[in-house]
Amino acid sequence: MQINVNTDRTITNRQGLDEHVEGVVRGAIDRFNDHITSVEVHLSNENREKGADGGNSCMMEARVRGYQPIVVHEHSDDLRQSIKNAGGKLARALDSAIGRLQDKNKHDAVPVIDPLADKHLTDS
Repeated sequence: MQINVNTDRTITNRQGLDEHVEGVVRGAIDRFNDHITSVEVHLSNENREKGADGGNSCMMEARVRGYQPIVVHEHSDDLRQSIKNAGGKLARALDSAIGRLQDKNKHDAVPVIDPLADKHLTDS
């Protein structure tokens, strides 16, 4: 599973931020490793331009084999908290989506049974 961390110009990519994000993502969704090809993480601070604290945003998009991408968003005053919360949301969303995908693959088509096949009707 490949993890890409993207930041906009409002986030200073401090030492260890990429490693922190990768650790959170792997810790949250590593059990789905066989189903996921990549995860894109986008970090931004919506209020930095205004000189206010807060407004840290984390968006995670997981690419799942055989399924549409799963996207979650989280906002928090603390960037690390928004990353952690987004990781939890992504784990729950993947659990639901992959469960549905596996259930879909388990169910076979129900055979159509002729209702008169069991009746032994005679012409006498």
